[in-house]
Amino acid sequence: MQSEIMVDVKGLFKRYEALTAVKGVSFSVHKGEIFGLLGPNGAGKTTTIEMLVGLRKPDEGTAELAGFDVKKEVNKVKEVIGVQLQSTSLFELLKVEEILHLYASFYPTHVNIEDLITEMLLTEKRNDRIKGLSGGQKQRLAIALALIHDPHIVFLDEPTTGLDPQARRTLWDIVLRLKKRGKTVILSTHYMDEAHVLCDRIGIMDQGELIALDTPANLVKKLKSTSTIEFQLSNPPEKEWFMNLAGVEDVSIRDTYVQLYTDDLQAALTSFISASAEHEFKIQDLQTRLATLEDVFISMTGRSIRES
Repeated sequence: MQSEIMVDVKGLFKRYEALTAVKGVSFSVHKGEIFGLLGPNGAGKTTTIEMLVGLRKPDEGTAELAGFDVKKEVNKVKEVIGVQLQSTSLFELLKVEEILHLYASFYPTHVNIEDLITEMLLTEKRNDRIKGLSGGQKQRLAIALALIHDPHIVFLDEPTTGLDPQARRTLWDIVLRLKKRGKTVILSTHYMDEAHVLCDRIGIMDQGELIALDTPANLVKKLKSTSTIEFQLSNPPEKEWFMNLAGVEDVSIRDTYVQLYTDDLQAALTSFISASAEHEFKIQDLQTRLATLEDVFISMTGRSIRES
């Protein structure tokens, strides 16, 4: 039996004069699922989320959250969602516990604030002013504020941008605990590792369009290659030269940076090294690795998500 659909998006468009920021985006998210919107800055992820949470009005299309129409039932939608925006303005002079009680007063019912402080690892900071918190602590507080009324659906827009690796992983643990509690999470990110670790399914966005949607594992499988050989050449030959090598399924060349995709790593690597020796290529920074979501994005768009 298929689980309940909590988010149902059909044909969303958002235009700003000559620019179409979101182009006919459609997807659905099931109860208890972590759904990722993955893409570079400017791909349309934040605009899509802002339309879903009522901050921007769609020009076309429909969306329902927990069965409520985002255009016609705005107040109902607000009751069932919690939102952590990419840029959250907080009252810097308030203390952590004070702002949680303030936000709790906005709702008819709210969760236990003591438990929420503990869950967000803010116990030692509960009496500190917000202006003195680190970036990771502020992000955890922003998520706490989004959860104060125990929403069914939680939106997290680039929650780990600018955080150090330890703070990022702390937030990952928090997001995974939300899933265990049965929350439905919509997460936008441009970090490939984050999407792979956290998300049950991923929608890849580029230039306002949803260009792929599947589980992380299935997206990588569609590459038809399990491994990647990466290296640099000062003057790499054309793509066809690499495609003639044994075991090479696909090739990406960006300036001096080359990636070979293969299902037979040994054959491809042996063939490349042998051919390079014949042509006296000077290979730099050679490494091999398993294929990732980054490779999926490169395969679909011809560029790295970090270059976009």
